Amino acid sequence: MSLPDLSRFELQCLRALWTHEEASVREIHAALPDAPTYSTVRKIFERLEEKGAIKRIRMDGRAWVYRPTVSRPAMIAKEVRRLLDGLFDGRPQSLIAHLADAHDLTLHDLKRIESSLEGSAAPTRRRRDAERRTP
Repeated sequence: MSLPDLSRFELQCLRALWTHEEASVREIHAALPDAPTYSTVRKIFERLEEKGAIKRIRMDGRAWVYRPTVSRPAMIAKEVRRLLDGLFDGRPQSLIAHLADAHDLTLHDLKRIESSLEGSAAPTRRRRDAERRTP
């Protein structure tokens, strides 16, 4: 299943639903800071359901209870890719440079990123070295 394109407010509602794991529109409406009207949130849930991002799982009294059908990590990866492609020509290093220039990243943050990258590259490096040694 491909991940849907979502508006900012659709993502905000989906993030609230991820936090609750399952909830009614009323529960999500109450959880949203500066929420628009209940009927607006209900309409957003209809759109999210049409897009396949959420599904109805049961009735609780007269209200439907919903559950996300897309995972948080997958949607985050999609949205980050969309941001990179739309604003930074697909180049993550441009985003990092921008964050550093805007003082949104500290030297400590950059060192943690570097450590994370070194850790994720190590298995690839070991595998490549093993392949070189294999006759």
